[in-house]
Amino acid sequence: MHRLLIKTSVRYLLRHPWQIGLSILGVALGVAVVVAIDIANTSARRAFALSTETVTGRTTHQIVGGSQGLDEAVYRDLVVRGVVSQAAPVVEGYVTGAATDVGPLQVFGIDPFAENGFRSFLGNQLSLDSDFLPLLSEPNTGIISEQTARRANVQAGQALAIEVNGRPATVRIIGLLTPQDEASRRGLDGIILTDIATAQELLGQVGRLSRIDLLLPEGAAGEQAQQRIAAALPQGAEIVRPATRSQAIEQLSRAFEINLTALSLLALVVGMFLIYNTVTFSVVQRRGLLGTLRCIGVTRREIFGLILTEAILLGLVGSTLGVLLGLVLGRGLVTLVTRTINDLYFVVTVRGLFITPATLLKGLGLGLGATIAAALVPATEASFTPPRTVLRRSSVEERIRRAIPLVTLLSVVMFALGSGVLLLPSRSLWLSFGGLFGIVFGCALLTPLVTLGLMSVLRPVGGRFFGLLGRMAARDVVATLSRTSVAIAALMIAMSVTVGVGIMVGSFRQTVIGWLETSLQADIYVSPPGLAANRVDAVLDPAVVQALQTASGVESSVRYRGIQVRSGDRLVQVIGIDVNPRGQRAYTLVSGSPEQAWAAFQQGAVFVSEPLAYRFNLPRSGGSISLQTEQGPQSFPIAGIYYDYSSDQGVVVMRLDKFQQIWNDRQISSLALTVAPGADVDALVEQLRARVGGQQEVLIRSNRGLREGTLEIFDRTFAITSVLQLLATVIAFVGVLSALMALQLERARELGVMRANGLTPRQLWGVVLGQTGLMGFTAGLLALPVGLLVALVLVFVINRRSFGWTLQVTYDPAIFVQALVLALLAALLAGIYPAYRMARTSPALALREE
Repeated sequence: MHRLLIKTSVRYLLRHPWQIGLSILGVALGVAVVVAIDIANTSARRAFALSTETVTGRTTHQIVGGSQGLDEAVYRDLVVRGVVSQAAPVVEGYVTGAATDVGPLQVFGIDPFAENGFRSFLGNQLSLDSDFLPLLSEPNTGIISEQTARRANVQAGQALAIEVNGRPATVRIIGLLTPQDEASRRGLDGIILTDIATAQELLGQVGRLSRIDLLLPEGAAGEQAQQRIAAALPQGAEIVRPATRSQAIEQLSRAFEINLTALSLLALVVGMFLIYNTVTFSVVQRRGLLGTLRCIGVTRREIFGLILTEAILLGLVGSTLGVLLGLVLGRGLVTLVTRTINDLYFVVTVRGLFITPATLLKGLGLGLGATIAAALVPATEASFTPPRTVLRRSSVEERIRRAIPLVTLLSVVMFALGSGVLLLPSRSLWLSFGGLFGIVFGCALLTPLVTLGLMSVLRPVGGRFFGLLGRMAARDVVATLSRTSVAIAALMIAMSVTVGVGIMVGSFRQTVIGWLETSLQADIYVSPPGLAANRVDAVLDPAVVQALQTASGVESSVRYRGIQVRSGDRLVQVIGIDVNPRGQRAYTLVSGSPEQAWAAFQQGAVFVSEPLAYRFNLPRSGGSISLQTEQGPQSFPIAGIYYDYSSDQGVVVMRLDKFQQIWNDRQISSLALTVAPGADVDALVEQLRARVGGQQEVLIRSNRGLREGTLEIFDRTFAITSVLQLLATVIAFVGVLSALMALQLERARELGVMRANGLTPRQLWGVVLGQTGLMGFTAGLLALPVGLLVALVLVFVINRRSFGWTLQVTYDPAIFVQALVLALLAALLAGIYPAYRMARTSPALALREE
């Protein structure tokens, strides 16, 4: 009996290659999206971790200071007094490669005499012999890895062109590192190893250290040493573990990665509908055979096992292909993900894909799991249906009609559960997306009922305008509801995601535009080129600042200085600013009196951005925030919370003079210039560029230019979201095509009879395309309210819990029209090939009994 079942299964699969192929493609695309996003996220995260681990080496603890690092006298004092025995000073910072293909580079300055035992990648290469002596004796010399050298097209003895804070500089490469292990090779890519004095000069940190690495023993001895060192440190310095700093940085992009992963899972959800449709049709198509098998003694368990085994086989093949396709797709998506992380969070350079067994197993597991979950219902129906019912051709459609009330009730339950989850007082993003998926699934389960109701309305309308063919198209959608409703649901989900994400992105964009109009009060903005788009890490040359402030046509200026400091275990951005009355209009408070808030600000209180207040759970009025300063942790009263969309990391704003006093930092990150009345802003921008062109490369942009540049970065950030939307739509298109191909096979005899009775190929095209058009129209129409629900959840729940922003919802009618047209177009395109096949099929061949 088992051999008979295997033969029937193999024969069925071989005789329906198109149907099976489309199912495999649907699973493969869904798995590919999940795998590609996971590879992109893992590659960015792993590249940062490898770089950090490589330069950290065997370091157990680190001595760190404030934004300006540590005075190098701290290291000298600790060593001379014998407080530390194994310590290595480090100066590090980021520069930009002059060549476009080089990208950001990390300057890593060390003291070779103190490096013994810290960094394993050095091995015995950094011995003080004649090859590496220039590292200590000659300025502007460095060592890079062979991989970096190839990318920068430089060799040992040649100069590598870089830019530091907008100034051109060169580093003569005196040697190449050739690490043996793969981790060190990847971790060293993009790093310039220099003597500590060279790093200080290049980065403008003469007399300062970024940190001091320590090797402390484990256990009680290590704790005692840690306490002894902490007691000897000056104010503002502290001893931490390396993992603490890395985790604080990696936390910044966690919400971004979760959002991408959840969106990728939506593509797999669409693929599940395709699997369900395929397995259901395979059962319907073989109902006679299955009924016969049941009549001759095949058990329910064997029928269930047969259907489920076939589904698992399809899922395994599709998942395997999806993993392979995900490897290819991941190579393109990793660029988009890395670019966004560099723009918004921290500098990371991904030179290759990091593919882990966990990623591949995750793709296979999700593909197989989704396939099994989708196949359980049709497999159970096939096994528990009495043989006499299975042999009846209309049995499945009858059961679907009878099940509509139950499915509708389940829809209400799913919708209620999803809504209840979203109302829970939790900040968990996975729980939030679980609630969103529940709402989407609940709406998808309404598809059969909505389709029945809509077709009952459109059938007489189609008959009035298109005659018999119009009525036939609407009737055919209802007659095969078990398959058309699933294809409509899959297309509806893809279109609702398009509508929801489109409204969310459009609302976000309009909110940012309104915020820019308020916050950009000056006429011209000046900043050095930086590696991050939402903050200025570099500083302006004091001579450049003086030249710009005193230029003819400049009426007034506002100075900014931004740094990153720790607040507890989190990183926040602190900005010092000398605000004038015009600049006060740039800050819109979430609540409270602006007059009282600015009075408190002038007395030394600070403003905090809305995302920071959300992350730190700060009250809407009053409260305080603790920041790590040069004198240790200090608490600052909060004058007010303001709307800010420049960073989801969180921003603290204080008076510039107070900032300079606390952090002993006199540098300027950027300038805002107000133009004298009657002056031409664009002409003045060109004059200012010429005035400082030979001193430092700076970005001088008008109010309008900065606004356009900000929106360009915004659009670039959401580029990957558009890619995911497109992929979900492609999967839904495959689902509709699969359903129509299945219908073409099942209705071959019926269409043959119609052809024999005079139905022309042209009329057959009209019936098929009419049916697909109605399916697309139904999916698009249902996607509009569902997409609106998705948008509201994304804006008011998931966006809030992810980033802490308050957005103003805007509805662009073009998004709804676009979704409806796209659904209709996708369905019509999917119907072309089945219509072509049906029209070319001979009536005699279709009527032939097997």
